[in-house]
Amino acid sequence: MENPLPRVCPRCGEPRILAPECPRCGVLYARAEARAAQLASRPAPPEPEPAAAPAPAEPQVPLTPTGLLWHGEEEEARSELRVRLFALPVGLLMAWLLVKSPLWGFLMRIFLSMWIHELGHAVTAWFCGFPSFPGPWVTRTDDERSTVLFLLLATLFAAMSLRGYLTRSRLLVIAGTTCLVLQFLGTVVLPPGKGLMLVTFGGDAGCLVLGSLLMTTVYAPRHSKLRQGWLHWGYLTIGAAAFMDAFSQWWAARSDFDRIPFGHIEGVGLSDPSKLVDVHGWSESELVRRYTWLGLACLAALAVLYVVGVSRARARLRADGQ
Repeated sequence: MENPLPRVCPRCGEPRILAPECPRCGVLYARAEARAAQLASRPAPPEPEPAAAPAPAEPQVPLTPTGLLWHGEEEEARSELRVRLFALPVGLLMAWLLVKSPLWGFLMRIFLSMWIHELGHAVTAWFCGFPSFPGPWVTRTDDERSTVLFLLLATLFAAMSLRGYLTRSRLLVIAGTTCLVLQFLGTVVLPPGKGLMLVTFGGDAGCLVLGSLLMTTVYAPRHSKLRQGWLHWGYLTIGAAAFMDAFSQWWAARSDFDRIPFGHIEGVGLSDPSKLVDVHGWSESELVRRYTWLGLACLAALAVLYVVGVSRARARLRADGQ
C-alpha cells in the first residue's frame, strides 16, 4: 500500500524527516497539509478574458553593479559581515573598559557576572551529579550525588542528540553528545571529592566558559532562533561582562597574588580561592595558572570562531554579488 503522506514538505519541498516540523522552513507538516488541502478545495478562479498585447516595456535598469535586480540578499550579507567583524571585539573591549572603572565594574559584577558565576557552580555540580541551586552570591550544593538528577540529565542530552539527528542539525548532535560525555566523566569517572573540588573551581571557570558560549550566539545562523530580535545582543553583553570580569582579575593576579580574593564570606564560608587553597591543597601559582590558561583557551576558541565566521560571511557576500 502506498504511503498517503507526501515525502516532501508541502511548503518548501524539502524531504520530510521524522519530526513534526520541516528542518528547512520550520513549518509544522500538519498545518502545511491542512493549508494545502484548504487551497485545493477552493474553486478555481475564472480565466480572464484575453487582453490586448501590452506595448513593449522599456528595458529595466539594473539596480546593482552586477546588473542583477536587488532583492536584499547582498545588503543582508553586508550587514551580517559587519556583525561578525565588530560585535565580538567591541563587546570584549567595552567589557574590559567597564571592568577598569570602580563604579561600572562593581555594577557589572552585581547585575551580570555574579549570576554567571553562580550558574557556573551549579552547572558544574549538575555535570558531576550533585543537586545544586544557584542564587544571588551563593549556590547551595548537596554533598551527595543524585541518581535521579543523573538520569534526568542523561535523558535530556540524549533527546538533544536525537532531535539533532532527526532535524539534521549537526550542532545539536555535537552538543548533546558532548554533554553526555562530560556528564559521564564528571559523575561516573570523577570521585566525589574531586567533583566537589571542580564545583568550587566552576564559579569563575563558569564565567570564562559560559561567558564565551554566550558570546558565540552572534555567530549563529542569521535566521536561527538565537538571532531573532535583539536577544543575541543581550547574550553578547552578559557573556563579555562575565568573561572579562573573571579573566582580568586572574590575569592581574599573575604578577600580584594580593589580587586573589582570599577570605571568608559572611553567611557563606570560605571564598572559592580560599577553599581551593586551604581545603583542596592548591598552591597560589596553580590557582592563578589554571584560571589563566582556561581563559586563554576560551579566547583561542573565540578567535578561531571569529576567523571562520568572518570568512564565511565574506564568501556569502561574494556569492550574492555575482
